Amino acid sequence: MRTLPFIVLALCLGSAPALAQNNPPKKTAPVVPPRHGKSETIHLFDGKTLKGWEGYEDLWSVHDGMIVAKNTAPLKFSTYLLTKDKYTDFRLTFAAKLVTSEMHSGVCFWGLVKPEVSKDPEKDRSKYTYAGHLVMFPSGWGMYDLFGRNGLPVDGGPAKKVGKQHEWNDIEILAQGNRVRVAVNGSAVVDWRDPEPGRIKAGPIGLQLHSNSVPQEIHFKGLVLETFPKEDKLLTVK
Repeated sequence: MRTLPFIVLALCLGSAPALAQNNPPKKTAPVVPPRHGKSETIHLFDGKTLKGWEGYEDLWSVHDGMIVAKNTAPLKFSTYLLTKDKYTDFRLTFAAKLVTSEMHSGVCFWGLVKPEVSKDPEKDRSKYTYAGHLVMFPSGWGMYDLFGRNGLPVDGGPAKKVGKQHEWNDIEILAQGNRVRVAVNGSAVVDWRDPEPGRIKAGPIGLQLHSNSVPQEIHFKGLVLETFPKEDKLLTVK
C-alpha cells in the first residue's frame, strides 16, 4: 500500500511539466552596445511653432512657449505629434504636465507610424498612430510596446514615488543600443534592456495624446535631443 507522502510526491512530480509550461523562463536580454554616429544637440521645439513636427493640427498647438495636446471629442486611437526626422540612439530631456484627465501620456520611439491599425484611417483619425516603444507618464508610469507586446516588464513604482500627477515633471530618456534609462525629477527610475532587439528601428519621436472618451490636456516644453550621446549615463540624476 502506498503511503500518503509517496502519493503527494508523485503528484508534485507529475505537475512539474505543466508548471514549467505555464511559467516559461524569462528571456535574458543581450547587451547591444550604443550605436555610433554624429553627436549633436537638437532643439526639437523652437518655443513658437511646430516646425519639424507633424500631427493633427486641431489636437496640437503652441501656447506660451509650450506644446499643448488637447482633445474635446472622444479619440478612438491614441494619436501622436511626430518628429519628421528619425532617430535610434538619443538623449531627450523635457518637461511634461498633465492638466486635464487622469489618463497617461508618453513619448514613443524606436518604431514606425502605423495608420493601418484602422480600416478607415480618415474616419478613425489614425493617420498619426504609432507602433513601437513608449515611456509613459504620469499616470501608469512604466513602459509599453505599442501594437506589439503591450505592457513591458518595467516597474513603475520608483517613478510614482518621485513623479507628480498634475504638476510639471522633468524627464530624461536615454535610449542606446537596446537599453532604455529614464530619470524623473532628478531620480533614476528605469533601466531596462529589450530582450528582442530585432524590434528596434530608427523611427520618429512622438508625443502621445491617448485614446479616451473624455477631454484631455497635456503640456510639453523643452524637448532638447542629443543624438548618439557622448556620455553613457543619465545627466539629470542628482
